[in-house]
Amino acid sequence: MAVDQIKLSFSNEFVGEMTSPTGTVKIGAQEGGMAPYHLLFGALGGCFYSTFLSISKKKRLTFDRARLEIDGVKRTGEIPTLEEVTMRLIVKNPSNTAGIQRSAELGTHFCSIHNTISQVAKMNLIVEFE
Repeated sequence: MAVDQIKLSFSNEFVGEMTSPTGTVKIGAQEGGMAPYHLLFGALGGCFYSTFLSISKKKRLTFDRARLEIDGVKRTGEIPTLEEVTMRLIVKNPSNTAGIQRSAELGTHFCSIHNTISQVAKMNLIVEFE
């Protein structure tokens, strides 16, 4: 399976941009610049939500909207890899809370980025309803 190609360009400082086939994101020490873990957690959230949404739709579950909050803790040491990541999914007005909970669990199982990060970090999922 092919993966999209992105391009990164930087000045001689940590100031640059990432360009994908669909848009551009500022990176680094500039106004609106994303840090590396912002990008990683954004990729995780995007992959997870897309997968969760696909599963929810197949199950004919509905909700008004959802939010994701993702944070992590890094190990100390020479190479501080991620130790733990927590994803908090907040779903407003779900048609079936148990179905949404299960769809979120399956979303973590089938999201390739979640599976990649889980090779180095403990992954936590919290689902809340409003």
